[in-house]
Amino acid sequence: MTLDSTSERVRAPHMAGTWYPAGDSECADMVLACLDKGLESPVPDPKVIVAPHAGFVFSGEIAGSAFRTLANHRERIKRVVIIGPAHRAGFKGLATTSADAWATPLGTVPVDWGALRKLMPLPGFSVLDKVFEGEHSLEAHLPFLQPVLDDFTIVPILVGDASVELVREALSLVWGGPETVISVSSDLSHFHEHATAVKLDQATTRHIELLQHEKIDGNGACGHRALAGALELARTHDLRVTHLDVRNSGDTRGGRDRVVGYGAYAMEYAENARISDADRRQLLGATRQALQFGVENSRAPTVNYGPGVSKSLTAMRASFVSLKINGQLRGCIGSVAAHQALLPDVVANAYKAGFGDPRFGPLTLEELEQLDIEVSLLSFPRIMQFENEADLVRQVRPDKDGLILQDQGRRGLFLPSVWQGLPKAEDFIRQLKRKAGFELDHWSDQLRVFRYTTETFSETFRPAG
Repeated sequence: MTLDSTSERVRAPHMAGTWYPAGDSECADMVLACLDKGLESPVPDPKVIVAPHAGFVFSGEIAGSAFRTLANHRERIKRVVIIGPAHRAGFKGLATTSADAWATPLGTVPVDWGALRKLMPLPGFSVLDKVFEGEHSLEAHLPFLQPVLDDFTIVPILVGDASVELVREALSLVWGGPETVISVSSDLSHFHEHATAVKLDQATTRHIELLQHEKIDGNGACGHRALAGALELARTHDLRVTHLDVRNSGDTRGGRDRVVGYGAYAMEYAENARISDADRRQLLGATRQALQFGVENSRAPTVNYGPGVSKSLTAMRASFVSLKINGQLRGCIGSVAAHQALLPDVVANAYKAGFGDPRFGPLTLEELEQLDIEVSLLSFPRIMQFENEADLVRQVRPDKDGLILQDQGRRGLFLPSVWQGLPKAEDFIRQLKRKAGFELDHWSDQLRVFRYTTETFSETFRPAG
């Protein structure tokens, strides 16, 4: 598309005065209040956020939880890709407007046509101004972005009847680097009574954190197509997802007999992710308590969440717990794939490492008092493509990649910490085959390898005196 450089087309706000105030000061006051009431995010540097798009009196505080973290990077973020569902008009594929800028009561934000031109060759991507008439899903994010960022541009993408492949391809073309953030616009369940909505939204949240977009449809999230494309890329780029706030209109404003669900989520690069020091201490403490309980009661403890538990600890995560005494392994058990919240997963794996590792006997009280404890949080396993063993050796990243090898119904897993003892990639892979029960020179066309990264932290035993 060729733009007329002599005139600028500005999309006027369609929802000012209904979804949010039309006056600049009133709008600013409301948005700032929503940001201030938003919950503190455990994700300090998100690449992708998911936020609702309802009227601000209903979903503004939940949206505030998603957008407030961006303020920490206001000078670095120069482009925001806003993608969400079409509510007013049906169409095939993806659409943008012919506007050079979008306006809200808080000012005007330019459109990044350089980025949009990358999308124009995609089959199913087009300029369709008419489908944006009265549409709120993208516009509702702008007033939140304006106060938290400095100078930035937007890439508006409206999703119609589009495949996950098309959405994924579009987002990948504008994915960018640290200067770009993806803002996915979606509400959750619609028009159920409160208790039903809570259960549905909890299930959708579980699917989002597990990157299971194929289990989310329009009943779980109106922006499920936009969300699916983002979650596909989260798998590809090794992102992990944390829910920040999940409530519904019955919690914020209005009755509970017919509510709409809202969720705020943040996706960060798993390789650089780090939960807070307080959360690390809590997990390490829970690990030691689980082992103490196991020594005294010969069973695993039950996990009960206390008030104000961190979102990081209730997010769906896979974990491994490794136990050592004087530098020697004393037990190591974990979850290959996430299937429950992080805190109970760590507690369960701690007990299994102490009392269920078949290589060792049950942990004793004397050993417990000498234990070094290491906890690793695993990212989503991503399948690797390779032609032969030499190609696989070239691709793996020493000290960074954990690997899962599968063949003939057998499986072997190495954490990245194993690189300390096997620093050469060829040795790492050969010994992983041995762990899976194969000869060192084993190879087959059916052999599959998955890579993942970990966030690892530990508590070292220090003798008294």
